Amino acid sequence: MPVVHDLRILLRLRNFRRLLAVRILSQSADGVYQVALAAHVVFSPENQASAGAIASAMAVLLLPYSLIGPFAGVLLDRWPRRQVFLHGNLLRAALACCTALLMLGSAPDWLFYTSALCVTAVNRFVLAGLSAALPRVVDRDLLVLANSVSPTAGTLAATAGGGLAFAVRLLLSDSDAAVVLLGAGLYLASALTSLSLATRLLGPDREDSDLSLRTALAVTARGLGHGLRHLAVRKHATRALAAMTVIRFCYGALTVMLLMLCRYAWTDNESDGLALLGLAVGVSGAGFFAAALLTPWAAGRLGRFRWMAVCAGTAAVLEPALGLWFRPAPMLLAAFLLGLVTQGAKIATDTVVQTGVDDAFRGRVFSLYDVLFNVAFVGAAAAAALSLPADGKSPTVVIAVGMLYAVVAVALFRWSRTD
Repeated sequence: MPVVHDLRILLRLRNFRRLLAVRILSQSADGVYQVALAAHVVFSPENQASAGAIASAMAVLLLPYSLIGPFAGVLLDRWPRRQVFLHGNLLRAALACCTALLMLGSAPDWLFYTSALCVTAVNRFVLAGLSAALPRVVDRDLLVLANSVSPTAGTLAATAGGGLAFAVRLLLSDSDAAVVLLGAGLYLASALTSLSLATRLLGPDREDSDLSLRTALAVTARGLGHGLRHLAVRKHATRALAAMTVIRFCYGALTVMLLMLCRYAWTDNESDGLALLGLAVGVSGAGFFAAALLTPWAAGRLGRFRWMAVCAGTAAVLEPALGLWFRPAPMLLAAFLLGLVTQGAKIATDTVVQTGVDDAFRGRVFSLYDVLFNVAFVGAAAAAALSLPADGKSPTVVIAVGMLYAVVAVALFRWSRTD
């Protein structure tokens, strides 16, 4: 097969393999660290986690991606990217060690969250740098394949890291700090692996006429404004983004509910609750994978907006039908289905945005998309914090989310007539 042949050629490239190793180690550490943080906030015996605490943890994990992301490229075009990987991962290893010490001590919550926020903020620079450096290690005719292989490998590495963190957390009692130190070790390994790449190999190529940092940041901010105005007159892309934002909000609210149910309603101890959460995450991930297989065919047959309408409509019916039982088995089935419909809608939205905006504005629009996607999730967590009871059982939230799905489904079906 041609793809297999190209992949073999790609993996023969020494510098590509080294850059891929940096990504795999870095993102596996991300998975370990994020699970350790969530487990400490929600499942530590000394913590009586509230929905508000969960919302705070989600904000720490997600907001840096949105708030820093649009401006990360400005700095990455000024700093040697190899040094970003080296110093960024060394810094994250040190900060992760600080987080572990704070877990062991009786530090105030604001200090713990500040440490975690710094780790996830640096992550945005590393991930963006990995994407920016890729054209420096592969030929142009292999770039599409490399862009497919690298992020997929990174996502699998993050998932594997999260699974490893779950396993360590279950095997060792009161081991949140140990899990974080495992993540710190992986960050350190990623930093050391980056030393196998030449300092100037990954760019950027600076010109003497480069803008000053202040001017470059101002230009970036103005560019985002231009992208927003461009998006405002591209109704297909605007509608898809609006629908996806609401779908993401619904998914975020249900995620917080699931965390509370695993922690307080379904089990008598933290270890069993964490194991059940790990199972739910795996089941939802299987739904994401199923969406990747199903969406190209379904969107091709139905059209992108109509497929999104089917996804939202399915969620509107099955989410309350399965969720109102507040039992593990139907909720796990709901986790799979919601993973499928959420990712299916996102894949269709990505395609609508890619084809619905001019190429010159595409990067800025996707930066805005990233902001909407993550802020919707954090906003949902905040809303859930205000409405969920201590054990997570809230028929009101389940019904309200189902109604939101239904409104989106109706709107998408109407829009599908012009898709």
